[in-house]
Amino acid sequence: MPSHTSSSEELTNTARNSCGSCCASQSSSSAENTSTGESNVQRLALIIDELCCPSEERQLRKALDDLPGIVEMHFQFIDRRLEILHNGIDTTAVFTRIRQAGMSPRAERDVKEAPEQPAFPWLKLIIAGGMALAAELLGWTGQVPEWGLAILALAAIALVGLDTWRKGFIAIRQGNLNINALMSVAVTGALLIGHWAEAAMVLVLFTVSEHIEARSLSRARQAIRGLLDLAPPRARVQQPDGEWREIDAELVQPGDLLRTRAGERLALDGEITRGYPSLDESAITGESLPRDKQPGDQVHAGSINLTGELEYRTTRIASDTTLARIIHAVEQAQARRAPTQQLIDRFAAIYTPAVFVLALLTAVGWPLLGLGPWLDGVYRALVLLVIACPCALVISTPVTIVSGLAAAARQGILIKGGAFLEQAQRLTHVVLDKTGTLTAGRPEVGDWQTLGNVSREQCASLALSLASSSNHPMSMAVAAHLEGSPLSELEQVEERSGRGMVGLYQQQTLWLGNARLAREHGIALEKAALDSSENQSNLWLGRGDELLAAFRITDALRATSQQAIDRLHALGLKISILSGDTAPRVEAIAAELGIDEARAELLPEDKLDYLDRQSRHMTTAMVGDGINDAPALARADLGIAMGVAGSDVAIETADIALMDDDLGKLAQLVELSRATRRLLLQNIGLAIGIKVVFLALALTGHATLWMAVFADMGASLLVVGNGLRILRHAR
Repeated sequence: MPSHTSSSEELTNTARNSCGSCCASQSSSSAENTSTGESNVQRLALIIDELCCPSEERQLRKALDDLPGIVEMHFQFIDRRLEILHNGIDTTAVFTRIRQAGMSPRAERDVKEAPEQPAFPWLKLIIAGGMALAAELLGWTGQVPEWGLAILALAAIALVGLDTWRKGFIAIRQGNLNINALMSVAVTGALLIGHWAEAAMVLVLFTVSEHIEARSLSRARQAIRGLLDLAPPRARVQQPDGEWREIDAELVQPGDLLRTRAGERLALDGEITRGYPSLDESAITGESLPRDKQPGDQVHAGSINLTGELEYRTTRIASDTTLARIIHAVEQAQARRAPTQQLIDRFAAIYTPAVFVLALLTAVGWPLLGLGPWLDGVYRALVLLVIACPCALVISTPVTIVSGLAAAARQGILIKGGAFLEQAQRLTHVVLDKTGTLTAGRPEVGDWQTLGNVSREQCASLALSLASSSNHPMSMAVAAHLEGSPLSELEQVEERSGRGMVGLYQQQTLWLGNARLAREHGIALEKAALDSSENQSNLWLGRGDELLAAFRITDALRATSQQAIDRLHALGLKISILSGDTAPRVEAIAAELGIDEARAELLPEDKLDYLDRQSRHMTTAMVGDGINDAPALARADLGIAMGVAGSDVAIETADIALMDDDLGKLAQLVELSRATRRLLLQNIGLAIGIKVVFLALALTGHATLWMAVFADMGASLLVVGNGLRILRHAR
């Protein structure tokens, strides 16, 4: 018997087609065997329209659990998607068992290629609704015999309710209390006690609610799916004969030359070879202001060419563009369920059986306790069954989370899961790296001078040899400033993290680094002190314990840093700088920006120690460039990488990635997270409040079956509409 991981996934972004308060309708699916992390593990992806709630998940797990070869099952309710990781399973058996459970799976690829679903049968529904309403009205007059009302009601049920009945009894047979089971029992009970018109009206209203709710939830799906439309499906590509032809973007290969005219979107990532366009990159960075580009600059799929014509050489295939990776990351994020979602799912698993038991006790206990006739008790129990569906509560959290993730993505904030979106509203402390975060991250050498007896030309050659072996921004600035060729005799070159470069030249230790590295080699910098102004720091060149030269490095503050810090302070957050730079420079920046705390001359392990201490009593976010600060980003409660458009490492490893260099997006993130939290609490309050009110009305005899259906439909529509309000943050 295989072992399975029970990872129920967060409701992803797709409407529950015909999936009323919680379940129903038809299906679709994706059967595709691809390798996952392990070479022998394959993937089978299915779309199942009836997959709407944890109750369907339990039903499918029960149906598939003993199939040999299954490694893991992932459920995404809003997308109605089941992904099975396996070591080789009988796909025919999978489809058969799902159909036996009353659901209709299809392969994901088949769904994409399938024709549009047929239009909703409004005519049939209108006729059924007219019959149910006629039965209700005629019943009030008392002028029509019972058998006449029964014929009208049964005809209405035959038109729209047989599918719900069939699915409901399949679910009951398997011990699954989903919405179809609850509705089937309620309608059957109503017919047995002679409430013909109400039984028909309940099924008509339920069918209407399924369709309306599916249409409403499709907005949550489109919130993310709409990103797919940002890159055009075709591209204008130069052919070997020199002609330009439009072909499918997915056929374009890296190295192909593409042309984009003014007003058109770029189909793929690439590097400009001709033209000086102005591009709207809001699809990637969330920044609506256009950016001027020139030959050699990188461009991204989904950007709009605002002026002129440009040609660019592709660097990635269509499925690997920055935009594609953003969409993939957001879709994967929905599988990481937020803590609130996990809590609600656990509550829903208890709520439905509890109300079902309460309904049974009401039906049996009402006459036994002398509270009224047994038919009265049964009717109240049937109303309770309709109220027992927890769908509004279950759907309230994921719709809000999905909308929040989509709103963030449209602002250039890539959040890797609902848990991280929730975590952002708990932040009390933000820790910032300096270089590339508060500063522009493009250090330059202002000037430099020799300090020993070595000639300027030889110092330049020695410094260039060490600097060219490092990819640290300050070393690269030195290498770019100096002219000449690196020394071939330099040996044993190594980079010492947080300090600089060390090598061996003519049997002597040669080094280039910060004050910490200089002191390690016995240099008393106080005696050779140079002026380090607020906008400068020094790199030192030495040989053994001899100081040879000093390089003044400038790195200007970003224009947006001051405003970003002010906004974070306004949100009540404490702000600190952690940097490996010199104390005068770091403290000057902290004073200029009004930052609460500055820590300078830190090694990577020092940053980890600091974050470890802070995380014990504060919720702390670390903000850095996503590569050099990877250990600190991983240690913080929330790791946030910024300026990572096109950076595979940051998109894959950070909890949250800010796609451009605007630190102001950090305040946007916190504001969005807090707004999402408010809507979550509102939705949970609405869903639970409406249920509690109608439970009380049902027990006191003031609620009818059709009122209970209206309440369930209304609660679901309220929480969906309320959750979608968060999308306004993307505008």
